[in-house]
Amino acid sequence: MENELTGLQVYKFGGASVKDAAAILNLCRIVRDFGPQGPLLIVVSAMGKTTNALEEIYDLAYHGRDYSAQLTALQSYHEQAGKEIGKTLPHPGVELHKPDAGLESLFQGLANRLADLSPNSSYDEGYDQIVSFGEALSSYLVYYALASSLDEEVYHSGSMIITDSTWREGKVDWKETEKIVQGLSFNSNARILVTEGFTGQVKDDHRTTTLGREGSDYSAAIFAYCLRAASVTIWKDVPGLLNADPKIFPDTVLYPEISYQETIEMAFYGASVIHPKTLKPLADRHIPLRVKSFLDPGAPGTLIHDCQHPPLVPAFIRKGGQCLLSFESKDFAFISEENLEVIFGALAQARLKINLMQNSAISFSVCTDFNEMRVQRLLALLQGQFRVQYNSALTLFTIKHYDAASLERLTAGRELLLEQRTRSTFQFLVRE
Repeated sequence: MENELTGLQVYKFGGASVKDAAAILNLCRIVRDFGPQGPLLIVVSAMGKTTNALEEIYDLAYHGRDYSAQLTALQSYHEQAGKEIGKTLPHPGVELHKPDAGLESLFQGLANRLADLSPNSSYDEGYDQIVSFGEALSSYLVYYALASSLDEEVYHSGSMIITDSTWREGKVDWKETEKIVQGLSFNSNARILVTEGFTGQVKDDHRTTTLGREGSDYSAAIFAYCLRAASVTIWKDVPGLLNADPKIFPDTVLYPEISYQETIEMAFYGASVIHPKTLKPLADRHIPLRVKSFLDPGAPGTLIHDCQHPPLVPAFIRKGGQCLLSFESKDFAFISEENLEVIFGALAQARLKINLMQNSAISFSVCTDFNEMRVQRLLALLQGQFRVQYNSALTLFTIKHYDAASLERLTAGRELLLEQRTRSTFQFLVRE
Protein backbone atom coordinates (compact mmCIF):
# COMPACT_ATOMS: atom_id res chain seq x y z
CA MET A 1 0.00 0.00 0.00
CA GLU A 2 2.78 2.47 0.86
CA ASN A 3 4.41 2.13 -2.59
CA GLU A 4 1.07 2.43 -4.40
CA LEU A 5 0.03 5.53 -2.44
CA THR A 6 3.31 7.44 -2.53
CA GLY A 7 2.43 11.08 -3.10
CA LEU A 8 -1.30 10.59 -2.59
CA GLN A 9 -3.24 13.84 -2.52
CA VAL A 10 -6.69 14.55 -1.11
CA TYR A 11 -9.01 17.07 -2.75
CA LYS A 12 -12.13 18.28 -0.99
CA PHE A 13 -14.88 20.04 -2.93
CA GLY A 14 -17.57 21.85 -0.94
CA GLY A 15 -21.21 22.49 -1.73
CA ALA A 16 -20.59 25.62 -3.81
CA SER A 17 -18.06 23.79 -5.99
CA VAL A 18 -20.59 21.05 -6.88
CA LYS A 19 -23.78 23.15 -6.79
CA ASP A 20 -24.89 22.30 -10.34
CA ALA A 21 -23.81 20.60 -13.58
CA ALA A 22 -21.53 23.49 -14.59
CA ALA A 23 -19.77 23.37 -11.22
CA ILE A 24 -19.28 19.60 -11.41
CA LEU A 25 -17.90 19.93 -14.94
CA ASN A 26 -15.51 22.58 -13.61
CA LEU A 27 -14.41 20.07 -10.95
CA CYS A 28 -13.62 17.62 -13.75
CA ARG A 29 -11.54 20.29 -15.48
CA ILE A 30 -9.59 21.00 -12.29
CA VAL A 31 -8.82 17.31 -11.80
CA ARG A 32 -7.82 16.91 -15.45
CA ASP A 33 -5.77 20.11 -15.88
CA PHE A 34 -4.47 20.83 -12.37
CA GLY A 35 -4.66 17.49 -10.57
CA PRO A 36 -1.72 15.28 -9.60
CA GLN A 37 -0.31 12.51 -11.73
CA GLY A 38 -0.33 10.15 -8.75
CA PRO A 39 -3.22 8.77 -6.67
CA LEU A 40 -6.02 11.18 -5.79
CA LEU A 41 -8.84 10.83 -3.26
CA ILE A 42 -11.74 13.24 -3.87
CA VAL A 43 -14.11 14.07 -1.00
CA VAL A 44 -17.33 15.93 -1.83
CA SER A 45 -20.03 17.74 0.10
CA ALA A 46 -23.72 17.82 -0.73
CA MET A 47 -24.68 19.97 -3.72
CA GLY A 48 -25.42 23.63 -3.01
CA LYS A 49 -28.09 24.00 -0.31
CA THR A 50 -29.07 20.31 -0.33
CA THR A 51 -28.27 19.81 3.36
CA ASN A 52 -30.62 22.66 4.28
CA ALA A 53 -33.31 21.15 2.07
CA LEU A 54 -32.89 17.70 3.62
CA GLU A 55 -33.04 19.20 7.11
CA GLU A 56 -36.39 20.80 6.23
CA ILE A 57 -37.71 17.58 4.68
CA TYR A 58 -36.61 15.55 7.68
CA ASP A 59 -38.17 17.92 10.20
CA LEU A 60 -41.48 17.87 8.33
CA ALA A 61 -41.44 14.08 8.07
CA TYR A 62 -40.50 13.58 11.72
CA HIS A 63 -43.41 15.73 12.85
CA GLY A 64 -45.86 14.02 10.51
CA ARG A 65 -46.28 16.91 8.07
CA ASP A 66 -46.32 16.80 4.27
CA TYR A 67 -42.89 17.02 2.65
CA SER A 68 -43.72 15.78 -0.84
CA ALA A 69 -43.26 19.13 -2.61
CA GLN A 70 -39.83 19.68 -1.07
CA LEU A 71 -38.71 16.12 -1.88
CA THR A 72 -39.89 16.43 -5.47
CA ALA A 73 -38.02 19.72 -5.88
CA LEU A 74 -34.84 18.19 -4.47
CA GLN A 75 -35.07 15.18 -6.78
CA SER A 76 -35.67 17.41 -9.82
CA TYR A 77 -32.67 19.53 -8.88
CA HIS A 78 -30.34 16.52 -8.86
CA GLU A 79 -31.88 14.89 -11.92
CA GLN A 80 -31.50 18.08 -13.93
CA ALA A 81 -27.81 18.20 -13.01
CA GLY A 82 -27.43 14.56 -14.00
CA LYS A 83 -29.10 15.13 -17.37
CA GLU A 84 -26.91 18.13 -18.16
CA ILE A 85 -23.76 16.19 -17.23
CA GLY A 86 -24.91 13.23 -19.32
CA LYS A 87 -25.44 15.44 -22.38
CA THR A 88 -22.08 17.14 -22.03
CA LEU A 89 -19.79 14.23 -21.19
CA PRO A 90 -20.67 11.12 -23.17
CA HIS A 91 -17.44 9.16 -23.47
CA PRO A 92 -17.12 6.30 -25.97
CA GLY A 93 -16.08 3.00 -24.45
CA VAL A 94 -17.14 3.84 -20.90
CA GLU A 95 -20.07 1.65 -19.92
CA LEU A 96 -22.06 3.46 -17.27
CA HIS A 97 -25.68 3.53 -16.30
CA LYS A 98 -27.36 6.80 -17.10
CA PRO A 99 -27.14 9.09 -14.07
CA ASP A 100 -30.94 8.96 -13.74
CA ALA A 101 -30.77 5.27 -12.80
CA GLY A 102 -28.36 5.82 -9.92
CA LEU A 103 -30.21 8.89 -8.69
CA GLU A 104 -33.54 7.09 -8.86
CA SER A 105 -32.19 4.32 -6.65
CA LEU A 106 -30.83 6.81 -4.09
CA PHE A 107 -34.06 8.81 -3.98
CA GLN A 108 -36.07 5.63 -3.59
CA GLY A 109 -33.89 4.76 -0.61
CA LEU A 110 -34.44 8.24 0.82
CA ALA A 111 -38.21 7.98 0.34
CA ASN A 112 -38.26 4.60 2.12
CA ARG A 113 -36.29 6.00 5.05
CA LEU A 114 -38.64 8.98 5.35
CA ALA A 115 -41.70 6.72 5.25
CA ASP A 116 -40.29 4.55 8.03
CA LEU A 117 -39.66 7.44 10.44
CA SER A 118 -41.27 7.13 13.86
CA PRO A 119 -42.03 10.16 16.07
CA ASN A 120 -40.98 8.05 19.04
CA SER A 121 -37.46 7.52 17.70
CA SER A 122 -34.44 9.70 18.44
CA TYR A 123 -34.61 12.94 16.46
CA ASP A 124 -30.83 13.16 16.14
CA GLU A 125 -30.43 9.53 15.03
CA GLY A 126 -33.10 9.97 12.37
CA TYR A 127 -31.44 13.20 11.26
CA ASP A 128 -28.23 11.36 10.41
CA GLN A 129 -30.03 8.66 8.41
CA ILE A 130 -31.81 11.26 6.24
CA VAL A 131 -29.48 14.25 5.89
CA SER A 132 -26.53 12.02 4.92
CA PHE A 133 -28.22 11.32 1.57
CA GLY A 134 -26.95 14.69 0.32
CA GLU A 135 -23.37 13.51 0.14
CA ALA A 136 -24.36 10.16 -1.36
CA LEU A 137 -26.16 11.98 -4.18
CA SER A 138 -23.38 14.46 -4.95
CA SER A 139 -20.55 11.91 -4.78
CA TYR A 140 -22.45 9.72 -7.25
CA LEU A 141 -22.84 12.59 -9.73
CA VAL A 142 -19.18 13.62 -9.37
CA TYR A 143 -18.11 10.00 -9.92
CA TYR A 144 -20.31 9.75 -13.01
CA ALA A 145 -18.92 13.00 -14.46
CA LEU A 146 -15.29 12.07 -13.83
CA ALA A 147 -15.69 8.51 -15.11
CA SER A 148 -17.31 9.89 -18.29
CA SER A 149 -14.70 12.57 -18.92
CA LEU A 150 -11.35 11.00 -18.04
CA ASP A 151 -9.43 8.42 -20.03
CA GLU A 152 -9.01 6.20 -16.98
CA GLU A 153 -11.09 4.24 -14.54
CA VAL A 154 -12.52 6.03 -11.50
CA TYR A 155 -13.61 4.34 -8.27
CA HIS A 156 -16.57 5.34 -6.10
CA SER A 157 -17.01 4.49 -2.43
CA GLY A 158 -19.58 5.20 0.25
CA SER A 159 -18.74 6.11 3.82
CA MET A 160 -15.55 4.55 5.20
CA ILE A 161 -15.26 6.43 8.50
CA ILE A 162 -16.15 4.44 11.64
CA THR A 163 -17.63 6.38 14.57
CA ASP A 164 -19.49 5.80 17.79
CA SER A 165 -23.23 6.46 17.96
CA THR A 166 -23.03 10.12 18.99
CA TRP A 167 -25.63 11.23 16.47
CA ARG A 168 -24.94 14.42 14.48
CA GLU A 169 -21.36 14.52 15.76
CA GLY A 170 -19.93 11.04 15.59
CA LYS A 171 -16.64 10.52 17.39
CA VAL A 172 -14.13 8.83 15.10
CA ASP A 173 -12.80 5.36 15.87
CA TRP A 174 -9.37 6.07 14.44
CA LYS A 175 -8.04 2.51 14.64
CA GLU A 176 -11.00 0.94 12.81
CA THR A 177 -11.20 3.78 10.31
CA GLU A 178 -7.51 3.52 9.48
CA LYS A 179 -7.90 -0.22 8.91
CA ILE A 180 -10.75 0.31 6.42
CA VAL A 181 -9.27 3.33 4.65
CA GLN A 182 -5.89 1.68 4.19
CA GLY A 183 -7.69 -1.13 2.37
CA LEU A 184 -8.35 1.22 -0.55
CA SER A 185 -6.87 -0.18 -3.74
CA PHE A 186 -5.41 2.46 -6.03
CA ASN A 187 -3.53 1.28 -9.08
CA SER A 188 -2.13 2.63 -12.32
CA ASN A 189 -5.43 2.15 -14.15
CA ALA A 190 -7.70 3.51 -11.42
CA ARG A 191 -5.81 6.06 -9.39
CA ILE A 192 -8.83 8.28 -8.57
CA LEU A 193 -11.41 7.48 -5.91
CA VAL A 194 -14.49 9.60 -5.16
CA THR A 195 -16.12 9.40 -1.75
CA GLU A 196 -18.56 11.33 0.38
CA GLY A 197 -17.66 13.70 3.18
CA PHE A 198 -19.59 14.45 6.37
CA THR A 199 -20.77 10.87 6.95
CA GLY A 200 -19.63 7.88 8.97
CA GLN A 201 -21.08 4.64 10.23
CA VAL A 202 -21.35 2.77 13.50
CA LYS A 203 -19.08 -0.28 13.44
CA ASP A 204 -21.48 -2.89 14.79
CA ASP A 205 -24.66 -2.21 12.83
CA HIS A 206 -23.56 0.20 10.05
CA ARG A 207 -26.13 2.85 10.97
CA THR A 208 -25.16 6.15 9.40
CA THR A 209 -23.69 8.96 11.48
CA THR A 210 -22.62 12.47 10.58
CA LEU A 211 -19.54 14.35 11.76
CA GLY A 212 -21.15 17.71 12.50
CA ARG A 213 -22.42 20.45 10.21
CA GLU A 214 -19.90 21.35 7.48
CA GLY A 215 -17.94 18.21 8.44
CA SER A 216 -16.64 17.30 4.95
CA ASP A 217 -13.40 19.19 5.60
CA TYR A 218 -12.91 16.97 8.63
CA SER A 219 -13.59 13.88 6.50
CA ALA A 220 -10.81 14.91 4.11
CA ALA A 221 -8.41 15.32 7.04
CA ILE A 222 -9.37 11.90 8.44
CA PHE A 223 -8.64 10.21 5.09
CA ALA A 224 -5.36 12.13 4.74
CA TYR A 225 -4.28 11.11 8.25
CA CYS A 226 -5.10 7.44 7.69
CA LEU A 227 -3.36 7.33 4.29
CA ARG A 228 -0.44 9.57 5.29
CA ALA A 229 -1.24 11.80 2.34
CA ALA A 230 1.26 14.20 0.82
CA SER A 231 -1.23 17.08 1.03
CA VAL A 232 -4.86 18.12 1.28
CA THR A 233 -6.45 20.80 -0.92
CA ILE A 234 -9.78 22.37 -0.06
CA TRP A 235 -11.41 24.04 -3.07
CA LYS A 236 -13.49 27.10 -2.17
CA ASP A 237 -15.17 30.09 -3.82
CA VAL A 238 -12.55 32.41 -2.26
CA PRO A 239 -8.88 32.83 -3.30
CA GLY A 240 -7.60 31.25 -0.08
CA LEU A 241 -7.67 31.93 3.66
CA LEU A 242 -8.66 35.57 4.11
CA ASN A 243 -8.58 37.77 7.19
CA ALA A 244 -12.37 38.22 6.96
CA ASP A 245 -15.44 37.00 5.09
CA PRO A 246 -15.52 38.97 1.80
CA LYS A 247 -19.34 38.83 1.84
CA ILE A 248 -19.25 41.01 4.97
CA PHE A 249 -15.96 42.93 4.76
CA PRO A 250 -15.06 44.44 1.37
CA ASP A 251 -11.32 45.00 1.97
CA THR A 252 -10.07 41.52 2.81
CA VAL A 253 -6.43 40.41 2.83
CA LEU A 254 -5.19 36.98 1.69
CA TYR A 255 -2.82 35.05 3.95
CA PRO A 256 -0.40 33.36 1.49
CA GLU A 257 1.03 31.22 4.30
CA ILE A 258 -0.13 30.59 7.85
CA SER A 259 0.60 28.15 10.66
CA TYR A 260 -1.58 25.29 11.88
CA GLN A 261 -1.92 26.98 15.28
CA GLU A 262 -3.21 30.27 13.91
CA THR A 263 -5.66 28.51 11.60
CA ILE A 264 -6.97 26.23 14.35
CA GLU A 265 -7.75 29.27 16.49
CA MET A 266 -9.49 31.09 13.63
CA ALA A 267 -11.58 28.00 12.85
CA PHE A 268 -12.47 27.57 16.53
CA TYR A 269 -13.70 31.15 16.74
CA GLY A 270 -15.93 30.64 13.72
CA ALA A 271 -13.96 31.37 10.54
CA SER A 272 -16.11 29.66 7.92
CA VAL A 273 -13.40 28.57 5.47
CA ILE A 274 -12.30 25.48 7.42
CA HIS A 275 -14.13 23.15 9.82
CA PRO A 276 -12.60 23.47 13.35
CA LYS A 277 -11.66 19.78 13.65
CA THR A 278 -9.81 19.65 10.35
CA LEU A 279 -6.39 20.88 11.41
CA LYS A 280 -5.42 18.59 14.29
CA PRO A 281 -5.10 15.29 12.36
CA LEU A 282 -3.16 17.10 9.63
CA ALA A 283 -0.84 18.82 12.11
CA ASP A 284 -0.27 15.51 13.94
CA ARG A 285 1.24 14.05 10.75
CA HIS A 286 2.65 17.30 9.31
CA ILE A 287 0.40 17.13 6.25
CA PRO A 288 0.17 20.53 4.53
CA LEU A 289 -3.26 21.96 3.76
CA ARG A 290 -3.90 24.22 0.78
CA VAL A 291 -6.98 26.41 0.39
CA LYS A 292 -7.52 27.26 -3.28
CA SER A 293 -10.19 28.80 -5.48
CA PHE A 294 -12.18 26.57 -7.83
CA LEU A 295 -12.89 29.79 -9.77
CA ASP A 296 -9.15 30.38 -10.35
CA PRO A 297 -7.45 27.00 -9.88
CA GLY A 298 -4.09 28.21 -11.16
CA ALA A 299 -3.73 30.79 -8.36
CA PRO A 300 -1.49 29.81 -5.41
CA GLY A 301 -4.11 30.16 -2.64
CA THR A 302 -3.04 29.71 0.99
CA LEU A 303 -0.59 27.15 2.37
CA ILE A 304 -1.24 26.02 5.96
CA HIS A 305 1.63 24.11 7.55
CA ASP A 306 4.37 24.24 10.19
CA CYS A 307 5.84 27.69 9.71
CA GLN A 308 6.91 30.93 11.34
CA HIS A 309 5.58 34.15 9.89
CA PRO A 310 5.68 37.86 10.71
CA PRO A 311 2.80 39.45 12.66
CA LEU A 312 -0.51 38.94 10.85
CA VAL A 313 -2.99 41.63 9.90
CA PRO A 314 -6.06 41.60 12.19
CA ALA A 315 -8.58 38.87 11.40
CA PHE A 316 -12.29 39.63 11.71
CA ILE A 317 -14.64 36.72 12.41
CA ARG A 318 -18.42 37.04 12.64
CA LYS A 319 -20.57 34.23 14.01
CA GLY A 320 -24.34 34.69 13.90
CA GLY A 321 -27.12 32.63 15.47
CA GLN A 322 -25.74 32.97 18.99
CA CYS A 323 -27.40 32.65 22.37
CA LEU A 324 -26.37 34.27 25.69
CA LEU A 325 -27.26 32.08 28.68
CA SER A 326 -26.94 33.45 32.23
CA PHE A 327 -27.12 31.28 35.35
CA GLU A 328 -27.74 32.48 38.93
CA SER A 329 -27.95 30.23 41.95
CA LYS A 330 -31.40 30.42 43.55
CA ASP A 331 -30.04 30.89 47.06
CA PHE A 332 -27.70 33.76 46.02
CA ALA A 333 -24.67 31.59 46.72
CA PHE A 334 -21.42 32.34 44.93
CA ILE A 335 -20.82 30.64 41.60
CA SER A 336 -18.40 28.12 43.07
CA GLU A 337 -16.42 25.35 41.47
CA GLU A 338 -19.19 22.94 42.52
CA ASN A 339 -21.83 25.06 40.77
CA LEU A 340 -19.67 25.32 37.65
CA GLU A 341 -19.28 21.55 37.61
CA VAL A 342 -23.08 21.17 37.52
CA ILE A 343 -23.47 23.82 34.79
CA PHE A 344 -20.71 22.37 32.60
CA GLY A 345 -22.13 18.89 33.03
CA ALA A 346 -25.57 20.06 31.92
CA LEU A 347 -24.11 21.93 28.93
CA ALA A 348 -22.33 18.73 27.90
CA GLN A 349 -25.54 16.68 28.27
CA ALA A 350 -27.46 19.21 26.19
CA ARG A 351 -24.59 19.24 23.67
CA LEU A 352 -24.20 23.02 23.74
CA LYS A 353 -20.66 24.20 22.98
CA ILE A 354 -19.31 27.27 24.72
CA ASN A 355 -17.99 30.01 22.45
CA LEU A 356 -17.41 32.56 25.22
CA MET A 357 -17.89 32.56 29.00
CA GLN A 358 -17.70 35.01 31.88
CA ASN A 359 -18.56 34.95 35.57
CA SER A 360 -19.30 37.32 38.43
CA ALA A 361 -19.90 36.62 42.11
CA ILE A 362 -23.38 35.12 41.76
CA SER A 363 -23.84 34.63 38.03
CA PHE A 364 -22.19 32.80 35.17
CA SER A 365 -22.78 33.56 31.49
CA VAL A 366 -21.96 31.60 28.36
CA CYS A 367 -22.38 32.26 24.66
CA THR A 368 -23.31 29.21 22.55
CA ASP A 369 -24.69 28.45 19.10
CA PHE A 370 -28.47 28.66 19.45
CA ASN A 371 -30.48 25.46 19.13
CA GLU A 372 -33.98 25.69 20.61
CA MET A 373 -34.27 21.96 21.38
CA ARG A 374 -30.90 21.83 23.13
CA VAL A 375 -31.49 25.03 25.11
CA GLN A 376 -34.81 23.65 26.38
CA ARG A 377 -33.01 20.44 27.37
CA LEU A 378 -30.49 22.52 29.33
CA LEU A 379 -33.24 24.50 31.10
CA ALA A 380 -34.93 21.27 32.15
CA LEU A 381 -31.67 19.99 33.62
CA LEU A 382 -30.87 23.15 35.62
CA GLN A 383 -34.19 24.75 36.53
CA GLY A 384 -34.27 23.16 39.98
CA GLN A 385 -30.96 24.69 41.06
CA PHE A 386 -30.48 27.86 39.00
CA ARG A 387 -32.39 30.78 37.57
CA VAL A 388 -31.59 30.71 33.88
CA GLN A 389 -32.19 33.54 31.41
CA TYR A 390 -31.27 33.61 27.76
CA ASN A 391 -31.27 35.89 24.72
CA SER A 392 -31.06 34.53 21.19
CA ALA A 393 -30.53 36.06 17.72
CA LEU A 394 -27.17 37.48 18.78
CA THR A 395 -23.87 37.83 16.92
CA LEU A 396 -20.38 37.09 18.22
CA PHE A 397 -17.46 39.04 16.77
CA THR A 398 -13.84 37.99 17.23
CA ILE A 399 -10.79 40.07 16.31
CA LYS A 400 -7.52 38.15 16.21
CA HIS A 401 -4.33 40.26 16.47
CA TYR A 402 -6.40 43.35 17.24
CA ASP A 403 -5.16 46.90 17.37
CA ALA A 404 -6.83 50.21 18.25
CA ALA A 405 -8.05 50.81 14.70
CA SER A 406 -9.62 47.33 14.35
CA LEU A 407 -11.37 47.65 17.72
CA GLU A 408 -12.84 51.01 16.76
CA ARG A 409 -13.90 49.70 13.37
CA LEU A 410 -16.04 46.88 14.75
CA THR A 411 -17.31 48.27 18.07
CA ALA A 412 -18.22 51.85 17.09
CA GLY A 413 -21.94 52.49 17.50
CA ARG A 414 -22.69 49.02 18.87
CA GLU A 415 -24.07 48.05 22.28
CA LEU A 416 -21.82 45.28 23.62
CA LEU A 417 -23.73 42.72 25.70
CA LEU A 418 -20.58 40.85 26.66
CA GLU A 419 -16.91 41.40 25.90
CA GLN A 420 -13.62 39.69 26.64
CA ARG A 421 -10.02 40.52 25.83
CA THR A 422 -6.75 38.55 25.91
CA ARG A 423 -3.28 39.51 24.65
CA SER A 424 -4.14 38.71 21.03
CA THR A 425 -7.91 38.23 20.86
CA PHE A 426 -10.91 40.50 21.48
CA GLN A 427 -14.45 39.10 21.47
CA PHE A 428 -17.78 40.78 21.94
CA LEU A 429 -21.44 39.84 21.69
CA VAL A 430 -24.06 42.14 20.15
CA ARG A 431 -27.70 42.17 19.13
CA GLU A 432 -28.03 42.88 15.38
